[in-house]
Amino acid sequence: MNAGDRQVFLIGCGPDGSAPGPVEAMGFKAHNLGRMARLGIAVPEAFVLGTRHCREYLAAGGTLPEYTRTEVRSCTRRLEQASGLGFGSPRRPLLLSVRSGAAVSMPGMLGTVLNVGLCDATLPGVLRLTGNPRLAWDSYRRLVQSFAEVVQDAATEPFDAAVREQLRGSATDRLDGLDFRGLRSLTMRFLDVYAEVVGEAFPQSPVEQLDAAVAAVFDSWNSRKAAEYRRANHIPGDLGTAVTVQRMVFGNSGGSSGAGVAFTRDPATGENRLYLDFAFNAQGEDVVSGRTALEHGPDLERRLPAVYDELLALRNQLEHEFRDAQELEFTVQEGRLFLLQTRTAKRTALAALRIAVEQLEAGLLSPEEAGQHLALVDLAGIEIVHVAATGGDLPLARGTAASIGVASGRIAMTPERVVELARDGGPVLLVREDIATSDIVAIHAAAGILTARGGRTSHAAVVARQLGKACVVGCTGLRIDRGERSCSIGGRKLHEGDVLCLDAGTGAVFAGEPRISREHPTELLERLARFMPRTAAVAHR
Repeated sequence: MNAGDRQVFLIGCGPDGSAPGPVEAMGFKAHNLGRMARLGIAVPEAFVLGTRHCREYLAAGGTLPEYTRTEVRSCTRRLEQASGLGFGSPRRPLLLSVRSGAAVSMPGMLGTVLNVGLCDATLPGVLRLTGNPRLAWDSYRRLVQSFAEVVQDAATEPFDAAVREQLRGSATDRLDGLDFRGLRSLTMRFLDVYAEVVGEAFPQSPVEQLDAAVAAVFDSWNSRKAAEYRRANHIPGDLGTAVTVQRMVFGNSGGSSGAGVAFTRDPATGENRLYLDFAFNAQGEDVVSGRTALEHGPDLERRLPAVYDELLALRNQLEHEFRDAQELEFTVQEGRLFLLQTRTAKRTALAALRIAVEQLEAGLLSPEEAGQHLALVDLAGIEIVHVAATGGDLPLARGTAASIGVASGRIAMTPERVVELARDGGPVLLVREDIATSDIVAIHAAAGILTARGGRTSHAAVVARQLGKACVVGCTGLRIDRGERSCSIGGRKLHEGDVLCLDAGTGAVFAGEPRISREHPTELLERLARFMPRTAAVAHR
């Protein structure tokens, strides 16, 4: 529903929510949610505040206009009617996610707050509804930390320190290994940390939480990382972001639940296969943050075969609807699949070529549509790069291949140091425990990225792949000593400035600079020429 000039839209709330509004007002994320809901795909009910609300909020100096607050109250009642739950209800509480959604895709650059509406008064209702105390306390501790970081711009470290302290006194060394008692204790500590770092108590009013989360998402449009991303990708700064407020579904509900990101085709090579990362008993932030070790397709297929089969069927449905390869975010709650987002998949140039060729051959695209998909791709510059010889040296370690190509360069341990060394000349590799989208300037400056943690579908890995950077994630043999500015890879100690090589196609990590081979995707270009002879001819010049 588009309520006239109010720029308010409903998704999945009965017949009013069946027709998506214009992308420039609704944002791509919400527009695509509306299209999926219209197809009958399971999408949690939502309402959307259009981009005009953001522009007017920013023009007002960061104060929510009263009419925006009124729309939030009115639309929240529509979500209550659709879900049968009550926002702030102590018996049957409705919890909400508050997400961004610009008219152009900006993966991971804008704000998100999950589990909004949880507080001391509503927590017993979550316990009563779900019978799952671990879910309730896990969701509450997540809200407290994300509210501090996203809404109050607080540092992560005090919360990380509280986690380390809690784990020291427990029988596990992993946060996801804590039982509900451990999570309850941690949440109580988080509430204290929140008060210490913010200077006031965590808000116990669900309405106050929701207003603050909406304002924080609007504010994130002007965050440093978002501004850097727009500058690098030539995106106008005056568009603003829409805000999608959606009923929460819980991937942290137990062993038959989880969160994932999937690509309908391999975004590195273009191979026609489902490419996904999944975290069991987790929420979406665990997948896209780059901080969590993740499962891949075979694990999901083995443990939840019906969900995996449904994702396979959705591959074809989404590609036919959106006429391109898609990246989708999803949650599984107790064996039921919900889609939270789909968007055109960010991909390497090689993947763009292969996807266009294969979709042309399958009759999914016309030559005109394929030409649009390849308009910004330098076909003549595409190379397939491999490590050809290593002088007999074995890799120091292996991680998860998250891109293609090979990159050699000097090691840098911090984003700031990457920029400094790159300014001096020569390629530089960013080597870290994990990367985040806040490292956007360093991702642009680096020739390649190596991390100890994270998955192929984290927001930062998606951005690196789109930029054509060699990227290897989840290298368990990597240990970093920040104090010494050194790292150990497979037991070998290296210092900042030493040369390392990443084979992003295989995940192998080498010392020094091995010999590499380069070839052009001649066979793919020849296949393209059957449909688009002029475009392919330009690539051969």
